Amino acid sequence: MRHLLLLFFTILTVSIFSFLKVDTILLPGFLGNVAILFLMLIHHLYLERKFSPFISAYLVFSFLFFIVAPMMQLSFIQKTTIPVFVTNLPYDKSLVIKTNMLILFFNISFFVTYLFLKKFFFKSEIKELSKNSQRIIPLTILTVLGLSIIVFFASIPFVQYELVRPSWQASNLSVSSILIWKKVLFLVPFAGVILCFQYLRKKNKKPVNLVTVLLVLFCFLILLFWFKNPFIEKRNALGPIYICLIVIALPRLLNSNYKMLSFLFLIMIVVFPLTAVLTHTEATFAELLKDPSILFTETNKGGGLISTFNTLNYDAFVNISATIEYVQIHGMSLGYQSLSAFLFFIPRSFWLSKPISTGELIGNHLIEQHNFTFNNLSNPLVSEGYINFGILGVMFMAVFLAVCTVKFMQWINSPDYLKKILAYYLAIHFIFLLRGDFTNGFSYFIGTLTGVLLIPKLVEFLTAQLFLYQQNVKNSESSK
Repeated sequence: MRHLLLLFFTILTVSIFSFLKVDTILLPGFLGNVAILFLMLIHHLYLERKFSPFISAYLVFSFLFFIVAPMMQLSFIQKTTIPVFVTNLPYDKSLVIKTNMLILFFNISFFVTYLFLKKFFFKSEIKELSKNSQRIIPLTILTVLGLSIIVFFASIPFVQYELVRPSWQASNLSVSSILIWKKVLFLVPFAGVILCFQYLRKKNKKPVNLVTVLLVLFCFLILLFWFKNPFIEKRNALGPIYICLIVIALPRLLNSNYKMLSFLFLIMIVVFPLTAVLTHTEATFAELLKDPSILFTETNKGGGLISTFNTLNYDAFVNISATIEYVQIHGMSLGYQSLSAFLFFIPRSFWLSKPISTGELIGNHLIEQHNFTFNNLSNPLVSEGYINFGILGVMFMAVFLAVCTVKFMQWINSPDYLKKILAYYLAIHFIFLLRGDFTNGFSYFIGTLTGVLLIPKLVEFLTAQLFLYQQNVKNSESSK
């Protein structure tokens, strides 16, 4: 299986460089990034001893957004009369070369730091859950269910509003209130599902508790689907949750590096692009069944595969180029821009000069300089670092990402199901985090961390204190 995956990666790479027409001067930059990704791939499949879905996500994201998509876009716009990217940024060879150099520096910094930290620091020490923690799980589950029911009734007006609000219409609620509802409180039932499965895999379960937990699990699943469905939440937010549910129910399905890498490769690099081609093809379903070659013909049309990659869904590479142009004009922010992420919890009404997200900032730049019409853009970690501290900022972001990766690898091996599944969630969320912008990716995960881990842990702590208090009362009464 690993050999087939490596062969697939090699064939796809050779095909891209063979059939796509890109200026020769640009090829060394892309080849350099392919080389470092190939080294990471070899290490991940053959040398990595620990399960690291984060590296799987990193490889898939980098290959798709920094190799496949930009080369597709370049081959497309070089054939046009006025070569501009989808964001109206004019095609500039020097900008493309600088963008590739920044990505290469980021990749090398991340990989070297990751190997160093994994070898010398954060060595995994699996600690068993305390007996007291295991004993109070049923009571913790019931308490979390009660909290979830309270959230359900309190959120009915908000959910009703979201159900009738068109996706294109901006919400009249504040960003902080939406974040609290969707990314914190609505994920409490998800924590309940995790705790239920942790108890169900426990040995020596009491029959009464087993039946109760199964019924509670059913309630949690209903509440979770009520809070997290396509009518209320975006697809990129639903994906990590439902993939985690699959992992919880079938833990062996995605429990190795080659399984996770194969899954993400299939979904992100094969299924999504081909789905876009199918949705834009003029042929009927019956015609495709009769003559599948029509699908390959469609890839050469305006709505085909190349055109699919020439959309804002794959704008990560070009937005790094736009950030480089922005810094050339306005200079670096010297850390000010990062405050929008790290201090996301401060409402803008209290901090009037709070910086906007980097994606919005670069979107406004493109509107002002190149007559673009949209400012809600992605902005990868590469350019998030560059806009703050230039080359040093790129290295800092790479090191920060590597530290988080190695730390959460410990959580994957933890007997604490909340930490384990949250780490899985982050692995899938990695693609969204890497694409950016950093403010949204970081704040969304901190919200999830609060709803899935911190709130249940607080409930567990209070439950444990209540349990100890009752035990002390019984002991004191028996001693009289």
